[in-house]
Amino acid sequence: MNDLSMVLETTGVLAGAGGLGYAKVRAPRVYWSLVGLPVTWGRFTLSYRSTMDVCGLTVQPSRLRAFLARNIARREVLPVPPKVRRVRGTSTGLRVTLRLPAGLEPADLVAASERLRHAWGVHSVTIAETKPGYVELRMTGYDVLRRVRLPRGARPEGLSVPVALREDGTAFVRDYRKVPMALTLGANNSGKSVYQRNLIKGLAKLPVALVGIDCKRGVEQSAYAPRLSALATTPDDSAALLGVLVGEMESRFDLLSRHGVSDMWDLPAGLRPVPVVVLVDEVAELFLISSKKDEERREQIVTALIRLAQMARAVGIYLEVCGQRFGSELGRGATMLRAQLTGRVVHRVNDKQTAEMGLADVAPDAVLAAGLIPAERPGTAVAADSSGGWAKIRTPHTSREEASAVCREFAHLVPDFPALDPYRPHVPANAPAPTPEPSLVKPIPVTE
Repeated sequence: MNDLSMVLETTGVLAGAGGLGYAKVRAPRVYWSLVGLPVTWGRFTLSYRSTMDVCGLTVQPSRLRAFLARNIARREVLPVPPKVRRVRGTSTGLRVTLRLPAGLEPADLVAASERLRHAWGVHSVTIAETKPGYVELRMTGYDVLRRVRLPRGARPEGLSVPVALREDGTAFVRDYRKVPMALTLGANNSGKSVYQRNLIKGLAKLPVALVGIDCKRGVEQSAYAPRLSALATTPDDSAALLGVLVGEMESRFDLLSRHGVSDMWDLPAGLRPVPVVVLVDEVAELFLISSKKDEERREQIVTALIRLAQMARAVGIYLEVCGQRFGSELGRGATMLRAQLTGRVVHRVNDKQTAEMGLADVAPDAVLAAGLIPAERPGTAVAADSSGGWAKIRTPHTSREEASAVCREFAHLVPDFPALDPYRPHVPANAPAPTPEPSLVKPIPVTE
């Protein structure tokens, strides 16, 4: 009987250990909630002061505090670390709110994030300033980008579209009110198209006009035709379409002037024009010329893009530019246009120079991270903006057929836009769903 009990107990222990091992690989959220969170919380609590001290994140106490400690409390005077205000566990990590003492700034904690990550045994540590003097230390317990799943509450609303998952477990949201113009770079098979599909899938559900420019003869954006207000598939059509958009921008400025406001969103709802999102795929095709006679068209395109990027935000026209490279080698105007695209998303690139094109002028620290994205993780990118902050993100896999189905479902949201009617793509009645391309029948998954 004793032998049987021992066998049963041993079997139970082995089964439990095996179950935890399986959960750690196949169900990391469950493993983190049951094992990782309590262990990390305890390690953080026990080692917090010593870790902050060895990482150089403490300051000398004030004279009054040192006097009270030495003469009243009769104890050793110790350096002062940031004060822990709140500790909160999540399904992906641990959030700690800290009150910074005088002499420390958020940049000090950012510089020590790698040391903190190793000290507490977590996958990553990011720092976010919540208000002056307070920061939130976001610890991620496991690699949340290995299996991408957006938070349940992440859904398109207003002019905001959740398109990817950050490495701290929160949704990366493309908010056109905050970052009106953006540039997406990346090599072939890096995940640019999947990122754009997620963006279109979210925008299709919002009351906006979508304008596509796809000089690859529309092989990518033609699938979204039911939801597009306009589509240009050649450089000549693109030049004419951009000219119409510039004219629309000028007429909207006249509207603002008549009502004495400087921003479209200050107009009454009944007078407010519909927002327009311009999706440019492979922007280099708009800059390249094959003969001298194409120079005039190129100048027209570049001038229109720069004017829209500089001024169109106030009238609700937004640019979403995508390409493999976007530097001065494209010719006059490329650098000037890039400077106006404040939002940057850089996927895996083939060389350091491409990463610098996208990130060096807005977040220099992110250039190295963009160069280390592995090829076996398509959809992974570094997102940054002019504030200097950046984060690693990964887009959930969305096929061309999924995005096309959403565009057909919400085709009724295409707004009445007479100026764009000549460029409205023709959609036959009861058109069948697009046939999957051979390479997309069994797509390379973005999630592992």
